[in-house]
Amino acid sequence: MAATTAPWATEAPTAVLVLADGTVIEGRGLGATGSAVAEVCFNTALTGYQEILTDPSYAAQIVTFTFPHIGNIGANDEDVEDLNPAARNGAVGAIFKADVTNPSNYRAAGDLDQWLKRRGIVAMSGIDTRALTALIREKGLANAVIAHSPDGKFDIDDLKRRAGAWSGLVGLDLAKEVTSGQSSTWRETPWVWNEGYGEQSEPTMHVVAVDYGVKRNILRLLAGLGAEVTVVPATAAAEDILAMKPDGIFLSNGPGDPAATGEYAVPVIRDLLKSDLPIFGICLGHQMLALALGGKTEKMHQGHHGANHPVKDHTTGKVEIVSMNHGFAVDSKSLPEGVEETHVSLFDGSNCGIALKGRPVFSVQHHPEASPGPQDSHYLFRRFTNLIRERKGEPALAEG
Repeated sequence: MAATTAPWATEAPTAVLVLADGTVIEGRGLGATGSAVAEVCFNTALTGYQEILTDPSYAAQIVTFTFPHIGNIGANDEDVEDLNPAARNGAVGAIFKADVTNPSNYRAAGDLDQWLKRRGIVAMSGIDTRALTALIREKGLANAVIAHSPDGKFDIDDLKRRAGAWSGLVGLDLAKEVTSGQSSTWRETPWVWNEGYGEQSEPTMHVVAVDYGVKRNILRLLAGLGAEVTVVPATAAAEDILAMKPDGIFLSNGPGDPAATGEYAVPVIRDLLKSDLPIFGICLGHQMLALALGGKTEKMHQGHHGANHPVKDHTTGKVEIVSMNHGFAVDSKSLPEGVEETHVSLFDGSNCGIALKGRPVFSVQHHPEASPGPQDSHYLFRRFTNLIRERKGEPALAEG
């Protein structure tokens, strides 16, 4: 009797990524079930996936990780960056090359799959992330729908329709979606190995941080340099901010189109500039400061997302490796007289920093707080607090 052989077994896909151009990419689903429509970008960082996925600047985005092994060190409750984890502000989707294995790290409190489920992040693995990255680099940031269904049943035609119908990030104000609901005080200081986070109990200055989607580590670094930080919503009025009698004002990072958020934020920033207080902006805050000073912003082809970007600081002549997360950029050619370009990307020459000549006002496009990423740019927080210390007649801190 002839031997029988089992039929070739194939695994049905349980997740799909459907691009607006009709491209369908199949993989294995993990994290939350359901679907999300968003912009697909790629991030080149090797570590810090929790910080990346919880950065409010990633709202309405699906993050493709170019590093193949994501999630193997697990997840915990310390490495989140949004102010209100219950609101789940951050990326809506994630794409990995390799399947997530069991966690192996002394700080792990659980596995990534379960953490993604709790965050409501739809994720998939088992796809060629190099090919997807190359597609984005060639054609630009793509609108798409990511879907996860354990039974492998998808209405592909409907997903194509949704991906094609989504308007994208241009003209979209997302700061209102991720900002704080009310003012609050922040005192937590940076994490120290084997100790955890500290608390600022003897502040020497008061900083008001306008929250367009602020990251926790930004606030920690300010607190660690002596600031009591009052966090206010993105829509806070200039007179209310100034009534708090701050020593300095911080304009935070955040998601969406800066021109859209600028409709209500730029007039406030212009009024704050009249106060002559030190002002420091990061990412979206940098872009809106540029708009308030008369510059323009533009959508980028593929954006900058990663922890290995070289940026030159023209004020020192030094090159630093930085974290970045932005799909819009300040048009350096649009900067008016009196606004100096201080930092520039060595990848593509795009603007990464400005300063208002003769005034204690500056901003940067990259994320000097890192989380994740190198700490080359931490000096910018000392630069900001030194402007405050100078006004108070106190000696400056060394930037290096």
